[in-house]
Amino acid sequence: MKVMVVLGTRPEVIKLAPVIEALRPRVETIVCASGQHKEMLAQALGFFGIVPDISVDTMSPGQSLNILSAKLLTEMDGVLERVRPDWVVVQGDTTTAFCAGLAAFHRGIAVAHVEAGLRTRDLANPFPEEANRSLLARIVTRHFAPTELARQNLLHEGIDDARIVVTGNTVVDAIMLARQSWEQAPASLALPRWEGAEQSHILVTCHRRENFGETLLGICKVLRDLCGRYRQYQWVFPVHLNPAVREPVMRELGAIPNLALIEPVDYPSSLYLISRSVLVVSDSGGIQEEAPTFGVPVVVMRGHTERREGVDAGFATLAGQTPEGIEAAAVAWLDNPERRQALRNRANPYGDGRASERMVASLLGQPVEVFGG
Repeated sequence: MKVMVVLGTRPEVIKLAPVIEALRPRVETIVCASGQHKEMLAQALGFFGIVPDISVDTMSPGQSLNILSAKLLTEMDGVLERVRPDWVVVQGDTTTAFCAGLAAFHRGIAVAHVEAGLRTRDLANPFPEEANRSLLARIVTRHFAPTELARQNLLHEGIDDARIVVTGNTVVDAIMLARQSWEQAPASLALPRWEGAEQSHILVTCHRRENFGETLLGICKVLRDLCGRYRQYQWVFPVHLNPAVREPVMRELGAIPNLALIEPVDYPSSLYLISRSVLVVSDSGGIQEEAPTFGVPVVVMRGHTERREGVDAGFATLAGQTPEGIEAAAVAWLDNPERRQALRNRANPYGDGRASERMVASLLGQPVEVFGG
């Protein structure tokens, strides 16, 4: 059997690295990098020791999603013609995932979708991710749903239950791999120093398109207010490279004594920051899945989340995008240490670290003991 794994962004690398590791001893495995996010992709690939067998160049400054999609379809078609895999494995909701899946479908190649079934049921939020994953579901051969809720979403859309396997989320598998690096050699972490670094800290991240513009200015305002209200904490904000985030954040938040605006950090350093945080304030989907492993609560700065499991299990608060909602959610966690402490020994609702082995077993036609079953 020949399996081609396609990835293009840092989150895809993180969530597919354990799958690649589980595949390689069992089947011929080809890794194809789409080049969607070059710098951050290279960083993540390096950490996990993954060297792509095939790399294509699809990005150019300021290009539209349509141009990116056209390039990806063209490049993937050529790759599939040369490689002729039995399976194409994609992850999540990126343009890379959708276009690689569509190119494989056009050529009659089976597609396996890692992290299938996440939904907000709002095509504009997040955009274009909700459309990517929803459209992808129509052409996928094997749906690797991370949770029972994701499975139910797929069933609601008429997906055949026989094509769905509930595996858990591979992000938990990836955390186990990454955690070993700092436990064995903590000095290797790429963490910058900042004033007050030994204080208890609160981690902030923000990068989603729906929070750009006036919404981001409102987020900056509430962060400024929260930093002033909770001066006993060091606030740490790795600022995304996108100018739509970087410019307003640096301008609006650059002079706050207990707020460190730092460069983006690599994956193990990001996990280390989460693990040592009192609270995380973020619009990241991945952090919603990662923080429960460490018993750390998350204030989710979004109007919708496709990860309701963390909210339902008490790990996350869906705060919305207004300053008032974000402030109320943060205060509710920071003023209640007992509520935070109650999370410390609670199981992560997203996975148990065995998602990758379930996926490989499924691809090989072997029996699978489903996550949560």
